[in-house]
Amino acid sequence: MKIKKLRWGSDFAYGVGLVASDGCLSSDRRHIEYCSKDLESVINFKKSFKINNKIGRKNRGTAPRREYYRVQFGDVALYNVLMGIGLSARKSLTMGPLNVPEKYFPDFLRGVIDGDGSIGYFMHPESVKKQFRIRIASGSLRFLEWLRDEIGELLNIKGSIKRIMRAYQLCYYKKASIRLSRYLYYKKNLLCLGRKYKIAKLIK
Repeated sequence: MKIKKLRWGSDFAYGVGLVASDGCLSSDRRHIEYCSKDLESVINFKKSFKINNKIGRKNRGTAPRREYYRVQFGDVALYNVLMGIGLSARKSLTMGPLNVPEKYFPDFLRGVIDGDGSIGYFMHPESVKKQFRIRIASGSLRFLEWLRDEIGELLNIKGSIKRIMRAYQLCYYKKASIRLSRYLYYKKNLLCLGRKYKIAKLIK
């Protein structure tokens, strides 16, 4: 299926963002999985792709308890669509630019941030004042560089990328983060994580 035949929408683009961040395409070329510690995030994933599959629990790493919520479903057509967008199995370190329409880029980006990003405050070491910031983490430097360039072109703001442990982080501070938050939450009742939305809407 070619991407031009897709019926893009806000919820679908948000779901693509979740897959790009915390999702997984199985090597069997059929199954799509999403796993998160946040139950609301998994529920949103189901809504984005309009599926009714049961939510289970699973471990990650050596954790003794099933600390993560998980949903998996098989859909060959959707799998091929996601591959056409630029996603792939074992994507975490190799993902690059994705084919996302500009109209739905804020929804896609909101999904990425809900999956593997953060919205909040930090204490500036010099001014000792609370400052707003938005961060996006990824194992793929190329993916973050693409996000930074796309956001910069669309919003005329600058983000910085730094290395963190075994991954990378794209960060926005001060006015850039405020402008980005308004771009992400451009209207009410969008599919999103409630706790991040509440923080973003406190910004004037």
